[in-house]
Amino acid sequence: MSFFTYDISPYSPVKLYFIPFVILVFSLVSVGMMWVHTGLPVSPGIEFQGGISVTIVTDESTDELKEFFSEYPLISVNEGIKGGKYLKFGPMEDALAMELTQKVEKKYSGAKIDQIGSSFGETLQEQAIIALIISFIGMAVVVFAIFRTIVPSAAIVIAAFSDMVMTGAAMNVLGIQLSLGTTAALLMLIGYSVDSDILLTSRVLKRKGKFDEKIQGAFRTGIIMTTTTLGAILAMWIVSGIGGIQIIHEISTVLLIGLVFDVMNTWLTNAGIIKWYVTEGKGRLSTGQRGA
Repeated sequence: MSFFTYDISPYSPVKLYFIPFVILVFSLVSVGMMWVHTGLPVSPGIEFQGGISVTIVTDESTDELKEFFSEYPLISVNEGIKGGKYLKFGPMEDALAMELTQKVEKKYSGAKIDQIGSSFGETLQEQAIIALIISFIGMAVVVFAIFRTIVPSAAIVIAAFSDMVMTGAAMNVLGIQLSLGTTAALLMLIGYSVDSDILLTSRVLKRKGKFDEKIQGAFRTGIIMTTTTLGAILAMWIVSGIGGIQIIHEISTVLLIGLVFDVMNTWLTNAGIIKWYVTEGKGRLSTGQRGA
């Protein structure tokens, strides 16, 4: 079990939080700039900005398809199994959309074409933002109700907020758009992100013993839980990628990114704040001992 050793005694709370804080600042800049340009913290997909999706079966390569549809705002081409291709087009005028539809139907028999209007996309935008805000507020209320102490509760909320912002920034860097699938993944991430944070805080504040021993015990349990979850999601990511199941692949990609950030924010951000609270803040008065 030496692999799971976690010793933060040589590091001050400031040193523990420094790297996550720097990443958080850059992430806030990224999502802020995207919000100014698009109205959303992550680049919106066709579900939120409107556009046309086309599903066809063809032996043509991605480059050939891009050349064939060069006159239209083609966003991406995703490959599935048995020659399946999924094409995304951005918003366009009605006349151009009609022309595209006719061109697809003429060349590809059995093609599936779905169109989302810009007004409907704006409605979905509002609903997605409201869902994320309500979910985050609900999580924060539950956390404060459980611990009823400002600093430990705030540490969990800050760690969860950092997970969301960093994941959004990573999506912008990697070109992963905000779709119905990735929105669902972000909602799931809110629940995943607080799991290990609550474990850490509960172990440190509600159990007797030395601070270092309690936090090491929490780490061993938490890292096993997170590793198991990462393994399951990684398997889902591989299978969905091979099978061309796009929505599952998008969800698992965002969850993998978010859980990696969650490991950092739980065991550096949250742990740093909890260490300060127990060893230097008011928490030492209730624990009756100083940690490392």
